[in-house]
Formats: sequence, structure tokens, C-alpha cells
Amino acid sequence: MSQAHEQTAYTHLGVSHHGAVTCVTLNRPHKRNALSLPVIAELRHAIENLPESTGAVVLDGAGEHFCAGLDLSELAETSPAEGLMHSRVWYEAFERIQFGRCPVVCVMHGAVIGGGLELASVAHVRVAEQGAYFGLPEGQRGIFLGGGGSVRVSKLIGASRVAEMMLTGRVYTADEGMAVGLAHHVVAAGEGRSKGMELAARIATNAPLSNFAIMHALPLIAEQPMSHGLMTEGLMATITQSDAEAKARMQAFLEKRAGKVTPQANQGVR
Repeated sequence: MSQAHEQTAYTHLGVSHHGAVTCVTLNRPHKRNALSLPVIAELRHAIENLPESTGAVVLDGAGEHFCAGLDLSELAETSPAEGLMHSRVWYEAFERIQFGRCPVVCVMHGAVIGGGLELASVAHVRVAEQGAYFGLPEGQRGIFLGGGGSVRVSKLIGASRVAEMMLTGRVYTADEGMAVGLAHHVVAAGEGRSKGMELAARIATNAPLSNFAIMHALPLIAEQPMSHGLMTEGLMATITQSDAEAKARMQAFLEKRAGKVTPQANQGVR
């Protein structure tokens, strides 16, 4: 059973717990959930202070939009040094999300723009509702990506696509976003939260060590030369399969007490 939102703990977020899933909701609908330094600080705090019972996180936004990007009022009077430190705060918080204890499922609807897309790119699984749209308008604002998007979004869709989005102001629809790699699932409007909860609940049933390896080792392997990557993979395979929970799960499969892999109906994937 879900607990009440922790309104006393957070000003800009809603945080609720549903069994093994914790929901973290951007809660500045009047600002289209624009990201300010206080919001970033609360996101970091929420991720760093998940209950031990949490096995996965759903990240979404209240109101009509997931996140319309950076709160530009914070950049209006900043010096170069302050601008650099502003980005460093985002980098540190986003690293905690990407390389934290629990996988994160991001549910996107409405605007997923600029810093909002940078935040979404930190998540491990992304669900887009029909009506979600993706853009990087920094070129038109006279600025550059500053929340890690030039790295993370480029890894998702390629630097060439990111450059074209920034140069021309191109906006991708939900279906187009999934086609290029910005989303893994597209669902009907209003169904994002339920799909995100379904996926997060499934992720939370995995062995914690397996989830940790997928979150932490897989990105390293992708960056390594083949010989290094294969060595890292071999080490992680040895470590995970030596875990007591992995042994119990493999024994259950051998004794036909665990289900086999079969096609899953109604995955909401297009």
C-alpha cells in the first residue's frame, strides 16, 4: 500500500512509496517543472535517501509536462565561474541518479525539453506517452547544453542528431523519439505512470547485484576497447553468478520452479 507523499520533506517534489517502488515526481507544474538548483538538490536528496525496501524508482512530472528544461532565470546574471559551478551541481546530482543503488524508470509526457531531456537521458528505462515531445532549443536561446546532454543524449541518438536538434530547433514526437532511441516504450496518453510502475515493479524483482552490474558495469563496458570490455564482462559474470541469490534462482530454474522466457503481451511498445 502506498504511503502519503512526503510533502513536509520536499518543496519541489512529490515522493511516495509503493512496495518496492518509489515514485519521485517533479512538482512545479506552474513552471512546467523547470529545473532550478533547489529542484536538483531535492532530486539528489531523494535518490540518496531511498528506503532500503526500494528496488526501483519511477521518475515523472506533475501537471501537463514532464519537464520544460532549465529555469532560465538562474542563468540571467551568472558569471562564467558561476555558470561552470551550476553545471557541476547538475552533473553530481545526475551521476547519483544514473549510478545510484536502484534503476530509474522515467515517465515522460508533454514537454521533454532541454534540461528535461538531459534529466530523462539519465534514466535507465524511458516511457513516453503519446503527446510527449522532445527538443533541445539551446541554440535558439544562445546557450549550450549544460546538464550532461551533450554526452548522454549523444550516446542515445548520436552526436549528429543532437547537433541537428540544437541547430535547427527540431522537435521529435513520441513515436519519432522512440524510433531514434529517446524512449523504449510509447503508451497512450495518461497511461505512462501505470506502465512505469509495471516496469519498475518488474525491475525490482531482479537480483540487486544483477541490477547493480547492469547499471554500473554495462556503461563502462560500452566505452572500453573490446579486450577490456570482455574482461570486465567476465569479472561481472563471475561475481554475479557467485552470489547466493543467483545460485538460488538458477536452482529454481533447473528444478522447473521458475518461469521460462516467453513473449509478453501488451508491453506498450511500438
